[in-house]
Amino acid sequence: MASIGKIARRTFLIGSAAIVGGVAFGVYYVRRPAPNPLEPAEGEAALNPFVLIDRQGVTLFAPRAEMGQGVKTTWAALIAEELDVELDQVRVLHGPAAAAYYNSAMIGEGLPNKGYDISDFQHNVGQALGEIGKVLSLHVTGGSTSMKDGFERMREAGATARETLKEAAAQRLGVDRASLTTVAGKVVAPDGTEIPYPELAEAAAQIDPPEATLRDPGQWRYLGKHVPRVDMVGKSTGTAEFGIDVRLPEMKFASVRMNPRLGGGMKGFDASAAEAMPGVETVVDLDGGVAVIASNTWLAMQAVDAIEVEWDEAPYPPETDALFERIAAAFDTDANSTMRDDGDVSTLPEGATEITAEYRLPYLAHATMEPMNGTAIYSGGRVEFWGGNQAPTFTRDKIAETAGLDSDAVDVHTTYMGGGFGRRGEFDFAVIAAKVAMAVPGTPVQTTWSREEDMRHDFYRPGAMARMRGAVKDGKAVLLDGQIAAQSALFQAMGRLGVPSGGPDKVLVEGAFNQPYAIPNYRIRGHVADLAVPVGFWRSVGNSFNGFFHDTFLDEMAHLAGVDPLEFRLEHMKTEHPPSAGCLEAVRDMSGWTGKTPDDVGRGVGFTYSFGTPVAQIIEVVDEDSTIRISKAWIACDMGLALDPGTVEAQMVSGMVYGLSAACFGEITYAGGEVEQGNFPDYEVLRMHTAPVTEVRVLETNRHMGGAGEPGTPPAMPALGNALFDLTGRRARTLPLNREFDLLI
Repeated sequence: MASIGKIARRTFLIGSAAIVGGVAFGVYYVRRPAPNPLEPAEGEAALNPFVLIDRQGVTLFAPRAEMGQGVKTTWAALIAEELDVELDQVRVLHGPAAAAYYNSAMIGEGLPNKGYDISDFQHNVGQALGEIGKVLSLHVTGGSTSMKDGFERMREAGATARETLKEAAAQRLGVDRASLTTVAGKVVAPDGTEIPYPELAEAAAQIDPPEATLRDPGQWRYLGKHVPRVDMVGKSTGTAEFGIDVRLPEMKFASVRMNPRLGGGMKGFDASAAEAMPGVETVVDLDGGVAVIASNTWLAMQAVDAIEVEWDEAPYPPETDALFERIAAAFDTDANSTMRDDGDVSTLPEGATEITAEYRLPYLAHATMEPMNGTAIYSGGRVEFWGGNQAPTFTRDKIAETAGLDSDAVDVHTTYMGGGFGRRGEFDFAVIAAKVAMAVPGTPVQTTWSREEDMRHDFYRPGAMARMRGAVKDGKAVLLDGQIAAQSALFQAMGRLGVPSGGPDKVLVEGAFNQPYAIPNYRIRGHVADLAVPVGFWRSVGNSFNGFFHDTFLDEMAHLAGVDPLEFRLEHMKTEHPPSAGCLEAVRDMSGWTGKTPDDVGRGVGFTYSFGTPVAQIIEVVDEDSTIRISKAWIACDMGLALDPGTVEAQMVSGMVYGLSAACFGEITYAGGEVEQGNFPDYEVLRMHTAPVTEVRVLETNRHMGGAGEPGTPPAMPALGNALFDLTGRRARTLPLNREFDLLI
């Protein structure tokens, strides 16, 4: 039967499902992008694990992590569209950690262009560079790239499988393959004979897949329409397996406590009180923290808190204000990145009126609903890991490094996850789970972080500052010069992977340098702050702070120019990038925007181009007895091609709510080197009663397909701040807004 790497197995295990025998089809025979992770034994074939036909039926593999964004469904729909199977007939699983599942779109996203002005040639260069992903084993979910990555590859996988199955049927029936059709998982002959795919698997395994032509979009049954989520039933009935749900025979449970002064070590600890608690089995020294293995998770959490620990100091200034002093000092250093430098910003145009502003945004936690966790079993020469993660190959390799094993001695089983937002692209929780399991060889251990441990040991969205200078003349912007200072999430994340990084950090200035405005003198510079606070990729990454900086400043410039803020943006955008202008026009029309509001109502517009997708939002706030409520929202985005409009709409609302939560309440502060926030009572998020009634319009005029998971977040923050300015006349240049405004909570 199938095996993975050097380990022979009777079945190919993925999650809780076992694939027994059969034949797998995929893009392996189309482009041969990476070695096949399956090594078939005698009597079976495994060409690539995107489509597998066995005696049980059809299994589709969607190796982009499902964390609520619907990727599992749309990825499967891409395959099913060409394979001619019904989604309710198939199983959809996450594949094992393998280079074959590399993300072909992420490398191209790093090219030094603005995105909205990319030519077809540059787009094709980016796609070609995506092949580097197989060399790096870039099996990663992130950057809003899943659909851009899978759009052609998965349709090719389905088409290749379809034509190979037809060829197997043609040889059995003695007819020409061109005379056969397929429907609902069966090959159909001209005389009406039907052969289910599973009956053809063995023969198909012996056939070199023929050329396959992709179908015209006019024939699509799934793509371009909203289809039911394949994970809907499991999540609705509580049967879907998240990392925290994993249960194995004779499993033990653990919790962890690391130095609250992030990055500091541990001088020593006294675990005697914990060891005396009934049900506590083992205390584990993690060299920088401690863990307790016990009979249940709650006991483990209580016990680990009972350990007396002497911690080292933090390797960064211990107070929030001191941290921001270091961030501000970065403005005095040479710019790391100047990704846009049009015209001449050094001279104020004659007759222009100048404006300057300084902005500051806090560090932010990911605050995933499911705290970090992982289940592992160490058996001397092998580790198996179960848990939600966004980077299976990197997780596998880091576990292997920790255990002193080869990578092919580690299996990673990727479960559903209760939120990722970039946090589960890190691997610290998996490494800790492996270390804990190594303390009790042969015993599976689930290590679950308390909410407080999770929030206080994040890789945070960097705190950031901006200094903006602009000028207007005759109702138009004639100069925009922006400086952004923050820690580099990119450099830190690459460093944790052991990948050297340097040069211009595009991520630091994204959402500012690449905005589609025709301003003749336009420069954006990024300055890297030298700090050891752990930072990482947070939903929409640099766009999350630059969207606020850039768009709030545009709003200020519009008011200085005496021009309606929406029309001001539109005037500078309509010739630069018509799809972006179309989004502004759409929210204007949807909301009935006039630029005038009653005394107790405020409206603000926000716009950010990010991840290939322009998104415009209008937020409406109302004053209700001196308490401000966010009442309505309108969103327009241009996806280029919306593979599932319903999922796109859901992601736009989700991204907006995530951004509004950060704008209203989100803040990580430091005292004595320790994070002060530990749970949702002191890290509030938007609730059902505080969320706006929202209308979404999905446009499809953009030249290339954009992302959906993150672009809804950046414009929400300035849109709300601009609405509050319209309501109160007070301009918000810092977040969170609840520090200055009486918001409904």
